[in-house]
Amino acid sequence: MAEETVADDLKGQMDPLSLYREEVITDRKVGTIRMLTPVTDKGEIDPSRKPLFVGDAQIMTQMGPLPLTFDIPGETLAEAVANYRDAAKEGLRETIERIEEMRREAAHKIVTPGMPGYQAPPAAGGSGLVMP
Repeated sequence: MAEETVADDLKGQMDPLSLYREEVITDRKVGTIRMLTPVTDKGEIDPSRKPLFVGDAQIMTQMGPLPLTFDIPGETLAEAVANYRDAAKEGLRETIERIEEMRREAAHKIVTPGMPGYQAPPAAGGSGLVMP
């Protein structure tokens, strides 16, 4: 039964015209660039499409490390390396915006009995404290 649930989560087949080979590039200090080289379904480089570059980094927060993933503009690895910092800043800005939006949505949810986080109010006239 669990296998059926996992299979149901997979929405369709892989597109043989949109395949990429992934290579990880890092300076072991600041972050990582994943270079996605377009390939054919035979594994050969597809010269009709441009490579894609995706940055990975972490920032430390009070809650621990926060992973960031962001697209990096550029047509070559050298351009991606040069554009890494600005792309990381933009990725961080977008992540902060998403977190703020999630906070706003959570603040507007109506909590009803039976939902996680629901706690019945104390009985009228009582302090709400239970003494052993």
